[in-house]
Amino acid sequence: MKRYELNASQWRQIEGFLPGRPGWVGVTAKDNRGFVNGVLWVLRSGAHWKHLPAEYGNWKSAHKRFTRWAKAGIWGRIFQVLLADPKNTYIMIDSTIIRAHQQAACGKGGPKTRLWGVPEED
Repeated sequence: MKRYELNASQWRQIEGFLPGRPGWVGVTAKDNRGFVNGVLWVLRSGAHWKHLPAEYGNWKSAHKRFTRWAKAGIWGRIFQVLLADPKNTYIMIDSTIIRAHQQAACGKGGPKTRLWGVPEED
């Protein structure tokens, strides 16, 4: 198993809650597990979607699918399922797990520019 991917028991817990499975109304997804693993790779590594490895599919398609699932509340349902499991020891996401984007290291307060012709305030 790769570093950021779901193991078999984790996958079994959530696969029944994902759209695109056989019997689901609409299009059957080619690889829900690969997509979820790709999302985990992006979120856990802190990389841009553009840097998604090719083994997880096209980055633009993955990002669009991620946002559609977010708007539809699918990620929320998955989290509720995982939170209900008393054996789950990995339920908290905080700043120690998710890396900040490289541009988050800028100075505090934003740029100190002022518009031309506008007097300075004391």
